[in-house]
Amino acid sequence: MSKGYSCVGLFNPKTPENVGSVMRAAGCYGVNSVFYTGTRYDLAMKFCTDTKNIVGSIPLIGVEDLKAIIPHDCVPVAVDLIEGAKPLPEYKHPERAFYIFGPEDGTLKKDITEFCRETIYVPTNGCMNLAAAVNVILYDRMAKGESFSNH
Repeated sequence: MSKGYSCVGLFNPKTPENVGSVMRAAGCYGVNSVFYTGTRYDLAMKFCTDTKNIVGSIPLIGVEDLKAIIPHDCVPVAVDLIEGAKPLPEYKHPERAFYIFGPEDGTLKKDITEFCRETIYVPTNGCMNLAAAVNVILYDRMAKGESFSNH
């Protein structure tokens, strides 16, 4: 079985520090590309937390609509702490996944969760920082190895 393919979508990320940390996580866990929407990040594009300059090797692409750019054969997976989401410990990752995260100061809009095949969450006592959530999801994908689900 292949190692799979994964990419990350960020819905209106709040800070450049978070995006920089997401890029660093993307480099650590072999993500193929990162997409983001919104204008908040564009106003302050410093990669102060992307200390490995991952943006030089993994594309970071601003887009209008995450649904419109789902990579070929990728399963869109919403990551949000909402009712009905599956807990991460019980989740089997798809071989080709497009993980979509909401902003720290909000939640994913219903039009995003509706086009995602599944919604998952990290069981915690509260909300996690965006970059921390990305790290946990990508680590879980790696730790569970190549036993991807067959949705």
